Amino acid sequence: MNSGLIATGLVSHVPSLGYKDRIPEYQRELAQGITEMGDKIRDLKPDLLVLHSAHWVCTFDWYVTAHDRHKGVCVADEAPDLIGGIPYDRPGDPEFARALSKIANEKGITLKLNESPNYHLDYASLVPMLYLDPEQEIPYITLPSVLCARLDECMRIGQIVAETASRINKRIIYIASCALSHKLKRGRENWPTEERMKMDNKIINLFCNGEVSQIEEWLPEYSKKAVAEMEGRPLSGMVGAMKYLSQQHSRLSGKKYGPYTQSSGTGNANLLITPA
Repeated sequence: MNSGLIATGLVSHVPSLGYKDRIPEYQRELAQGITEMGDKIRDLKPDLLVLHSAHWVCTFDWYVTAHDRHKGVCVADEAPDLIGGIPYDRPGDPEFARALSKIANEKGITLKLNESPNYHLDYASLVPMLYLDPEQEIPYITLPSVLCARLDECMRIGQIVAETASRINKRIIYIASCALSHKLKRGRENWPTEERMKMDNKIINLFCNGEVSQIEEWLPEYSKKAVAEMEGRPLSGMVGAMKYLSQQHSRLSGKKYGPYTQSSGTGNANLLITPA
């Protein structure tokens, strides 16, 4: 099978998905969509998932988790009543992390290894994996949202991740764990405004049609007007990976898994983009 980047995607991480028996009725189809997306991902037989988290926030430099295993208990700091402690024990990939760090630094982007034995995953890094890989079998590493990184730098990270996969012959999938519109409002049942929902649906359609050039051009404006989560940083990493994928294949296509769904005024969707 071909190595390198084989797909890229977007996944929701709303904290009310942390425990499957507590999911609100209006978000159950969203959770089912992540499960179905996970079935497709496992069918593609990746060697590694690279997850770009909206909730692991770094100020200055890039980091990548370089642990042999991710092992610990995840608590949602902002909402411990929703995620009070989910244990996890999942394989990492220190070889890929070291290669990624080396290549990024060669290209002028400071990317360091997170090897702290006391580090615990944020819930945006864990919640999607409960559905994408419920058996805890697929190796994965996580990337942060870096506050000092502009969107073009985040796109470069997505491309560098893809290049690293090609260099060391690993089949990988790059996943942005974030919402689309993210103007928060109290009340988990609340939707984004009509204007933001229209922008979200427009960018979903562009992803599903593989229109990477249009997405790249519109992304800075979209991120501001739609109030994208983390100002569009994880989404930009995904677009960079998608751009790299488009250079290797003549056409891309995407599929939405489950419905577009609300959570506290945010818009959430699960998408997977592959060669058509």
